[in-house]
Amino acid sequence: MTNWDREAKLLLKGELARRGISYKVLVVKLKVLGVTDTEGAIANKISRGTFSMTFFLQCMNAIGVTDVSVAVVQTGVPKSTEV
Repeated sequence: MTNWDREAKLLLKGELARRGISYKVLVVKLKVLGVTDTEGAIANKISRGTFSMTFFLQCMNAIGVTDVSVAVVQTGVPKSTEV
């Protein structure tokens, strides 16, 4: 798991925890949006942290998040503006 995957996972899990929403409840809320993943599939996606931005946005919408703060992940790569 990369730092990016870990950050994605922690961001989504944090929002779920703040709202007291379990994966079981998330499945029900996502079904309203037309997402038909099972609880197991959703748990696996989140556990891996390799879900798509589309899935992340669907989850945020489903649980009522309107604003997300994203911290910059330190990757060890120099911050050069040169291309």
